[in-house]
Amino acid sequence: MSDLPRKAVTRTAKLAALPLGFAGRATWGLGKRIVGESAEIVGQQLQQRTAEQLFKVLGELKGGAMKFGQALSVFESALPEEVAGPYRAALTKLQEAAPPMPTRTVHAVLAERLGEDWQDLFLEFEDKPAAAASIGQVHRAVWQDGREVAVKVQYPGAGEALLSDLNQLSRFARLLGPLVPGMDVKPLITELKDRVSEELDYGLEAQAQRAHAEEFADDPDIVVPGVVHQCEQVLVTEWMDGVPLSEIIADGTPRQRDRAGQLLAHFLFSGPARTGLLHADPHPGNFRLLPGGPDGEDDWRLGVLDFGTVDRLPGGLPEPIGQALRMTLDDEAEAVYEMLCSEGFVKESIELDPDAVLDYLLPIIEPARVDEFTFTRGWMRSQAARIGDPRSPAYQLAKQLNLPPAYLLIHRVTLSTIGVLCQLGATVRLRDELEDWLVGFLPEDDEAEEEDTAADPRHRAGAAGPASRPRPGW
Repeated sequence: MSDLPRKAVTRTAKLAALPLGFAGRATWGLGKRIVGESAEIVGQQLQQRTAEQLFKVLGELKGGAMKFGQALSVFESALPEEVAGPYRAALTKLQEAAPPMPTRTVHAVLAERLGEDWQDLFLEFEDKPAAAASIGQVHRAVWQDGREVAVKVQYPGAGEALLSDLNQLSRFARLLGPLVPGMDVKPLITELKDRVSEELDYGLEAQAQRAHAEEFADDPDIVVPGVVHQCEQVLVTEWMDGVPLSEIIADGTPRQRDRAGQLLAHFLFSGPARTGLLHADPHPGNFRLLPGGPDGEDDWRLGVLDFGTVDRLPGGLPEPIGQALRMTLDDEAEAVYEMLCSEGFVKESIELDPDAVLDYLLPIIEPARVDEFTFTRGWMRSQAARIGDPRSPAYQLAKQLNLPPAYLLIHRVTLSTIGVLCQLGATVRLRDELEDWLVGFLPEDDEAEEEDTAADPRHRAGAAGPASRPRPGW
């Protein structure tokens, strides 16, 4: 495998071939139908070939192209089953793997950033990468003090490649849109571009990871590897074994799926409350299940990786989210509408029916209305179809709502996490997490009681909040 293709003309040519390939396969499909093959079989073959070409190109280019593919992958649950089937294998493959950077390139980066005697820092260093991501790859090693470590090396030219890819992909947004029916691809690409500079800065990533590692150091449910060393283009952290979440999605037991889902929900809502940071890249490749949870070796903990993209939320998730959610559950249509207007979700020039807004929101927050909720691909598809069907009232109302910039990343992270929960098919006590961690969700009297409980260190470490809460099915 050659180096990361950095010349804009090379990368543009590869990406530009995608829509040409789509058109070519459509012509091929027409020819197959003319000679008598069924439309259903030809359609499935067409989708499979399209998926193979798309994710082959995205994976080879790494950079922004691969990052776009990973962002698409968490929305797989929303795809209609007849579309999702042929794409699922390719999407999952992209979450965990990409072609490796040549050994000579890795050594050159390490020599430039750590010094010519970089090998003296390690007792062992494996040249074969253990994992690959959109802007770098990870090598397993043993640090000079004997600790097993993960050495993350950034691809040379990654920044240029990211911006070039995303600019090019934005031009193809209309053609890529059909891959995820009901989702506007262009804003997703725009948002990814806005996060590029932060993700390229391993110094910022190290700060975010240290903050999480310190906060969750004694947590029985969440594990974050510590930072060992950091410099430009190189980040060394403690190594973490475990079962990749993608494997649980593919072959996990019901117990593993439910436990993983509960821990994901716990981390989504407790992380910002405890660290002031929101982990903003929740695709399955960034999570592991590790043995040794609160109930012993047969229990599970959630390992969290890759803090390159975070949202800074000093007060945790914004209080209006909790307040609006609670008022929606209480059917307070007028109050919910006023809150949405004040936060900028409804522009001043728009006037909507509060009851219609409530009807739009209630199906979406169904998981918070019950003690426990089973997330399924079918539920996710029904929501996507309801909002994505131009004939539905929900579609017409959604077009008039606005997503303020301050909420953009929170919205995507929440939606992405729900997508992973649906891939898991997990049964989750979501309302417990909202009550424990989402400011504004409980009435004020209950909030005060929760704050008193939170002073107990057992509460701060618990997977479902208060230490006294039962853990059914875990």
